[in-house]
Amino acid sequence: MIVPVILAGGLGTRLWPLSRELFPKQFLPLVDRRTLLQNTILRLNGMEGVGAPIVICNETHRFLVAEQLRAVNIQPASILLEPVGKNTAPAVALGALDARSRDPDAVLLVLPADHHMPSGDLFREAMGLGVRAARDGRLITFGVPPRHPETGYGYIEKGEPLPAGDHEGQVLQIRRFVEKPDADTAREYMDSGDYLWNSGIFMFRADRILGEMERFAPDIVKACKQAYEKGSGDLDFFRVDADSFRENPNISLDYAVMEKTELGVVIPLADNWSDLGSWSAVWEVQGKDAAGNVASGDVITHRVSNCYIHATDRLVAAVGVKDLIVVETADAVLVADRDKVQEIRAVVLALKEQSREEAFSHREVFRPWGSYESLVVGDRFQVKCIRVKPGEKLSLQKHHHRAEHWVVVRGTALVTRGEEALLLKEDESIYIPLGTNHRLENPGKIPLELIEVQTGSYLGEDDIVRLEDVYARIK
Repeated sequence: MIVPVILAGGLGTRLWPLSRELFPKQFLPLVDRRTLLQNTILRLNGMEGVGAPIVICNETHRFLVAEQLRAVNIQPASILLEPVGKNTAPAVALGALDARSRDPDAVLLVLPADHHMPSGDLFREAMGLGVRAARDGRLITFGVPPRHPETGYGYIEKGEPLPAGDHEGQVLQIRRFVEKPDADTAREYMDSGDYLWNSGIFMFRADRILGEMERFAPDIVKACKQAYEKGSGDLDFFRVDADSFRENPNISLDYAVMEKTELGVVIPLADNWSDLGSWSAVWEVQGKDAAGNVASGDVITHRVSNCYIHATDRLVAAVGVKDLIVVETADAVLVADRDKVQEIRAVVLALKEQSREEAFSHREVFRPWGSYESLVVGDRFQVKCIRVKPGEKLSLQKHHHRAEHWVVVRGTALVTRGEEALLLKEDESIYIPLGTNHRLENPGKIPLELIEVQTGSYLGEDDIVRLEDVYARIK
């Protein structure tokens, strides 16, 4: 059985302001109407012998993962929750332990959840070669023939082909892994034909990768075994033991194993692959107009060329500019030279140092029951729009520092207020005094939408005391 292991724990800081810490790029529809996570899993359709995926994500994103899988009718084998990101080596170890617990002969196909690959046939052809090599005990990584001298990717220097046999001479030895090069070195690599972009996609037997980790990174295997064995189920998820998992080093699979093992090989993946690691990469993979522009949303241009312009909430007009990235959201606007987009991380770091909310979340914040959006924030008051999906409910809760007034604008609300249960229809309202136990539910078949006016001395989200929660949220 081929078991996909989907690595969905990244933060995507270089795609700010669309990608935020609480809603990173793998959960965004950056290329088409589906998110990158959904496309990663749907790309496996048509591959013979592929089982249900194991998805590994940060515990903060667990409800996003579950909801996006349900939206495309995917039932995962597991959703494993990391309490903290520790890079790819510990994540792969967890996936291997989970897959091996169900199938001792499992072959893992490790896929980052935030990549773009448009050609399914070429992908499946390369994966077919990988399965045969993996069953022979090889650890396979997949490399992409470079299309331009990219400085944002690592490279793999190709070695000699393995004996043809079942591998058709397309499985190559690995001479070495190379860090992200400068521009001149990247051009030399591309012109030589001896190098491939390192895609971060792997295939190997679960028992074989764990065996090589025992050899080269035994501390990872020890920490992950303890974290997995002490873990527990949590609704649709499996929560590994936090203290044990934190003992892992922060290290990639390349550094921990692939650069040391004698079993590593590389298979070229002749596809228009991109890790979508920057706005220039998003611009590159999308269809452009005659002037080389990509426009999304309400955008008007005049004498503009080779730009990526994304409008989320407002009209964006551009005149007489070229080679720019412009991304507008409800609470932030990015303007960057297309050749300098790798430096967006510095902006995100500055926002975090200032504890700015724009680094972490959008104005619309998603919850398992729906979402809320901050509309106006003032001194001792805040106005939100709350949207609750049909059949869902918020936690039974209270606040120490604020009172709330709710006005239903669409749908029907079932409100618990103290010992009361009241049904509110459109244009009806209710007041929730400070310190009162309350809950909001949507008993209807259409989304519930209401306006919430908060008043009080402190309006932060941490002023929520959960008394009962159907989602078993710890925080």
